Order: sequence, then C-alpha cells, then structure tokens
Amino acid sequence: MEESPLRERHEARNARMLPFAGWRMPIQYRSILEEARKVRAAVGLFDLCHMGRLRISGEDALAYLQHVLSNDISKIKAGVIRYALLCREDGGVLDDVLVYRDPEIENSFFVVVNAGNREEDLVWLRSHLRERNCEIKDQSKELAMIALQGPRSEQVLQRICAADLGLLGYYNWIHTEVSALACSVSRTGYTGEDGFEIYYPVAEAGRIWDDILSAGEEEEIEPIGLAARDSLRLEAGMALYGHELTTKINPYEAGLGWAVKLGKDFIGRDALLQVKKEGPAKKLVGLVAEGRRVPRQGQGVLLDDADIGFITSGTLSVLLEKCIAMAFVRTDASEPGTELTIQIRDTKTAAKVVPLPFYQRKK
Repeated sequence: MEESPLRERHEARNARMLPFAGWRMPIQYRSILEEARKVRAAVGLFDLCHMGRLRISGEDALAYLQHVLSNDISKIKAGVIRYALLCREDGGVLDDVLVYRDPEIENSFFVVVNAGNREEDLVWLRSHLRERNCEIKDQSKELAMIALQGPRSEQVLQRICAADLGLLGYYNWIHTEVSALACSVSRTGYTGEDGFEIYYPVAEAGRIWDDILSAGEEEEIEPIGLAARDSLRLEAGMALYGHELTTKINPYEAGLGWAVKLGKDFIGRDALLQVKKEGPAKKLVGLVAEGRRVPRQGQGVLLDDADIGFITSGTLSVLLEKCIAMAFVRTDASEPGTELTIQIRDTKTAAKVVPLPFYQRKK
C-alpha cells in the first residue's frame, strides 16, 4: 500500500484514511456534505499525490502522443492542456488523461493519469514506443500533487504565488514559484469549480501544503477528502475511470466524442469510426431520483420493468438536495424527461433523466 507524503498531516487532523487505488488516502475529515459545501462556497485543499505523473519528451514525442491518444495533441500550444483518452484497438477506454504541453521546453509533454491505472498505462505506453525518438519518465514519486478548488482559490493561492494568476486561463499551466519554491501550476480541477493543481518536489510536500492552508485562513480553508471530491465531480458530470469509463465502454457511449478526432490515425480509430457511423447502443445520462436512498454503482435501471441499463455513480447532491446518479441506459431511453426506475436493493425508486452536468459554475 502506497503512502502519501502528506500522511502525517492528514492523521494529525484525524482524517479517515482508507485504501484508494493502491494508496492509503484521506477519504474524509468531517461530514462529506460539509466538505463539499466548503468547496462550492469558498475553497478547499485536496491531496492528489496518488495520481500518476508522466513526462514524455524527445523529438518524436508529439508524433507518439498523436498515435496513442484520441484527441489531437498537435493543436495545443505551449502552456495549454487537453483532455484525451487512451483506447484499445476495439475502442474501449484504457484511461482518460490530461496532456500538458510544456510552456517552456520544446518537445516535452506532461501527462496525468489515474492512480489505479498508472502501472498498466506505463506498460501499454512503453509497448507502443517502438523506434520513436522519445522517452517516458514516471515522475509520480518525484512530484507532489495537490489541488486548490473553489471560487476563492485564486485569491488564496495568489498570496504565495509569484505569477499573476489572473492571467492564467482555464486549462493552461505555467512554471512559477509558490512560497519561493519552483512549481508548476495549472488552472484545472475535478470539482466543477475554479481552481488550481500544483506540482512540486515531493521533499517539500508538507511545507507547501501548510503554506497554502495558512494563506487561506481568512477564507477558513479546509483540507477536503476524496469522498467529497467524488461527490463534486459527479455534480459536475465528470467521468471517473472504473465507473463511467472502462475497457468495455467507448468514448461515444460516455458522451466523450468531442475528445475523439477521427481525422488522424490513432489506436482504436477504426473501431470508433464504426461506432460513430452506427451510433452507440447505450448512452451516459444523468438521473435525479426520488427519496433519500442514494443509487450506487451496478444497480439496475428499468423502463416498464425491463432492464435497460445500470448505475455508474451516485450521491446526495449538496446543490440539488436530491439523490443524483449517472447511468448507462439504452439509447432509446436516454432523452431528458424520460421516467425510469432504479432497483435499489429490494426497492424500486422512481427517477427521471436530466441533462448533464447537474451543475455548471458561472464563468
């Protein structure tokens, strides 16, 4: 079991520490709903040291990424980030990733992958290197990764960041200093709120964590656990690997066709071209359920007592004050307003299809 370099900080705050994707991570510090409200209303700090962080560099780095990723990486400029998918030949998703084109170093990219997939991703990525003039370096143990999320995140981070964060656009990143330490800062996140993800040497993990908490005292900043992060990303309609994405699910079924560029050659292109022509047999939808029983992954979705899908994720929404879920359902039952039923253990609960996301912040 891997340990976060911030473990002692979490334990000092009596965090509930549980196994998560091969790591022991803080799941919650207090009520999950209270933590989620803190992020929506002000600001919260997350430990993301479990995520995978890869550096891909060399003369052929761009051509290589174009081959292994679904999205068009050639279109992103220095300092810009793009969401993309690693797909199998049959179109199933191996992982979803963020690709950072270095703002200063030519032919260098930074790729953030999901924690539970890091080792398998590395094996798969290296198997497709062949004779290309580029290398893959796993920096997951070298760099700490934390996220500052919420509408007050910019003003908190600005107090200790050398760069003018007002000039940093969404899905952009820079190399700068935070508390006089060389860091990389991206305007990204997984909550649906404004925020930043910060990468820096792991030896300084605790100092920067402490300095951000000190910088946010006026906003009453709090560390936030991964359970609240999951609830927040669900409200924002963001897919989670192992739930909305697996090797048995393709991007068009998951509503991620925008991250697939069929005009270039990449692994899985031919299969996905066929899916696009024929249309997906199932679609990812949002559901709002009646009552207070939270839908859970794997529970069945019914239409007139016929099994037409399954729940991928569910939570009690802080914003809607209702139980919400994402689910794959038969395409002919995916229109907003369609009334369905969720089989929650031995009880059938009424639910209605709604557009995703459930929540979108005002920009």
